[in-house]
Amino acid sequence: MKVINKSNFTEFVGNLIENDHREVVGVQSKSSKFAFDPLESAEDLRLDYDVTILPPKKYFMPQRETLIEYNTEEGEMETVNEVIPRIILGIHPYDLIAIEQMDKVFKDTHEDPYYLDKREQSVLVGVNMVNVSDWSFADTMGTATVDSGYDVMLTDIGDKYALEVGSAKGSRLVEKAGSAVNDIEPEEIKQVKQYKKELPNKFRNDPKFDPFELPTLLKEYYGKDEFWEENAEDCLSCGTCNLVCPTCYCFDVNDINDLSLTEGERLRTWDGCMLEAFAEVAGDENFREEKAARYRHRYMRKGRYMYNRFGDIACVGCGRCSAQCLPDIADPVDIFNKMKEGTQ
Repeated sequence: MKVINKSNFTEFVGNLIENDHREVVGVQSKSSKFAFDPLESAEDLRLDYDVTILPPKKYFMPQRETLIEYNTEEGEMETVNEVIPRIILGIHPYDLIAIEQMDKVFKDTHEDPYYLDKREQSVLVGVNMVNVSDWSFADTMGTATVDSGYDVMLTDIGDKYALEVGSAKGSRLVEKAGSAVNDIEPEEIKQVKQYKKELPNKFRNDPKFDPFELPTLLKEYYGKDEFWEENAEDCLSCGTCNLVCPTCYCFDVNDINDLSLTEGERLRTWDGCMLEAFAEVAGDENFREEKAARYRHRYMRKGRYMYNRFGDIACVGCGRCSAQCLPDIADPVDIFNKMKEGTQ
């Protein structure tokens, strides 16, 4: 572990923006919200944010991504994979865990070079949370802190940041700060430990479930149609809960032809299981036509299906889905608590 004075850290980030060949991304204020965006100034970086609108997965799996460009007249078809080397600053532990889950998905069975190449060219700088979203239950999900998945992890200890180096990429990045980085003192190590000890007090205290109870609870509730119909009654099928989720990875692929019909591109775009058209297949059949079935699938995917496949609970407790849901029916804590209470 190392330490760096906050003013020196700001200067270090400014030097990276000016001189590094990589794009430097960080969390910035957007009115009353926060978002990951390329930094133009180190002073714009906010490491005290509560939660971002979208997770940093957007840099590895863009909302809209060209996979292939083609020209039928010339008989050309070219694979496109736009990889921009990046340093991403200020990733909360729950998002780092979500990225680790996404890594498994895009390496399993068929490796996805579009995702993996972007991951390889990214440096992840995490930050332990100073402020916590009112909706977050990351402590319950075991994602409030993390011991892996980062290249560098920052912890605010007053007028300094403690630095934990997690990889060779992280070590090379810290070396760029030169003499601004110093060895950590025993008292500063105690500050980091005290921070982690007090952190659970900042999260919601209403979850009544253990995350690893969820696969069994969801299995028991799968066939309880009335439960899902009642809770999905006000759902707008807008898909917002899917789109803001850091562990959702579903996508659609379409060929977009130019008006000349001789050239075009193949696009990958985000998709979500809560959207009505998500499960449509040939012949206008829809095997998840009812919104209650889509609503159930979302929770099954988070708490059971991914666990059965990878051993991961695919809800990291960030609270984005709850905060963004207009009819306020997307809160996982509410659903998981009801299931827990129903089995007692």
